[in-house]
Amino acid sequence: MDSSPNTSPAASPAAPGRIVLAATPIGNVGDASARLVELLGTADIVAAEDTRRLHRLVQSLGVTVAGRIISYHEHNEATRTAELLDQVRTGSTLVMVTDAGMPSVSDPGFRLVEGAVAAGLTVTAVPGPSAVLTALALSGLPTDRFCFEGFLPRKAGERAGRLADLTGERRTMVFFEAPHRLEAMLRALRERFGPDRPVAVCRELTKTYEEVIRGSLDELLHWAENNEVRGEIAVVLGGAPEQAAGTPEDHVAAVNELVAQGIRLKEAVAAVAEDVRVSKRELYSAVLAAR
Repeated sequence: MDSSPNTSPAASPAAPGRIVLAATPIGNVGDASARLVELLGTADIVAAEDTRRLHRLVQSLGVTVAGRIISYHEHNEATRTAELLDQVRTGSTLVMVTDAGMPSVSDPGFRLVEGAVAAGLTVTAVPGPSAVLTALALSGLPTDRFCFEGFLPRKAGERAGRLADLTGERRTMVFFEAPHRLEAMLRALRERFGPDRPVAVCRELTKTYEEVIRGSLDELLHWAENNEVRGEIAVVLGGAPEQAAGTPEDHVAAVNELVAQGIRLKEAVAAVAEDVRVSKRELYSAVLAAR
């Protein structure tokens, strides 16, 4: 006869779950990976930038989402992140997807990863399509060193300030832009980097009407002025060419140009000196002597 107390053992606390950043197709649904398909069908929670886009994707893939679908986008991520992290703490597998490409790269997801890292929760990824890397690879421009600058500011003054910061950037630069702002963007690039800087405009990547136009900034601005540009756009810009250092006096005009844009003199001198490889002290003295 069993004489032990009539009690049940305490339930063991659930092991923490994990967050999976899952890349989705940027145009061609056939680029969806087998791991993405599996996770969409098995995850406890699918956090989506746009739930309507998610429904269209899973329908195209023939997947039934068994878990909860939660909207997670730039307007609610600040308030919804804590809720999602709590679900992961209790053992849930959370898959994060955005409209296209890899979450957190110019898309929602960064706050979620930041919070998970701070909480010691597991974050992993299902890699896949990337508009940034696809545009870079197709551009015909150097790929050994590059930087991603996302969308430039819409306001002309703020955009000019951002481009001024990139004046001496030698790496290939990748930007995103809306089609109706492409002409203004290319004009701003030409004003900052000159008409001959090489550039590629990549539109509708992996889609039926994919197009990559390559040439100088002057040539592509002329193209944009004379064509109705549609679709999703990535712009790839060649980096600044290597320059001989010259003398400090050769670079006074470059410093004054930055100062005219509102940059403090010492900061302008430091930026130009680093770019052209001359002494900051000597360049500063040359600027003062020229006044």
